[in-house]
Amino acid sequence: MLRLIRSLSFICLMMAISSMAQGPPVLDTDGNPLTRGVEYYVDPAITDVAGGLTLVARNGSCPSYVGQVPIGPGSVQGLPVIFTPSNPGDTIITETTDFTVAFSASSTCVQNTTWGIGEEDPETRRRFLVIGGEPTVFDISSDQAVGPYTIGWCPPCLNPPPCGRPRCGLAGILEQNGTRFLTLDGPAFPFRFRRA
Repeated sequence: MLRLIRSLSFICLMMAISSMAQGPPVLDTDGNPLTRGVEYYVDPAITDVAGGLTLVARNGSCPSYVGQVPIGPGSVQGLPVIFTPSNPGDTIITETTDFTVAFSASSTCVQNTTWGIGEEDPETRRRFLVIGGEPTVFDISSDQAVGPYTIGWCPPCLNPPPCGRPRCGLAGILEQNGTRFLTLDGPAFPFRFRRA
């Protein structure tokens, strides 16, 4: 009987640890958890700054950079995105979920709209988020109970060799020549997620 009680206690402890490790769900503007395969707009949590995230061009290139719709006449909605957790069994995005993100739209330049890490701007040393390359795993965090949220990235550590001090980063906005780019390594920009 004592063995059974110990076994049940151990199982309860493991379940409690497992549920704590998942973190709180990331909530959309309606208070519902972000869900695999559902389209969302990524909007600024600060109003009257700019619009949602979209595809933008840099230096006359194809629109293969992740950027932000400027404030102005017309729609500032941006393009919808889809979050895909790295773990095939996960359906809800939590603050500890690793995921890929892709625009639910097509580009005239590349077929793949999954986000990745692009080149570094030599002047600011900030790294651009781009589409069309190797998919990159991101995460979402918040320092409050319910948003606003920040989008982050950290390279996976491979053993061996240990990765030492990886260059992780939070997503923020870099404005160049009137275009707002989503980049890493600067001040974090707060976002909220609205179901499309």
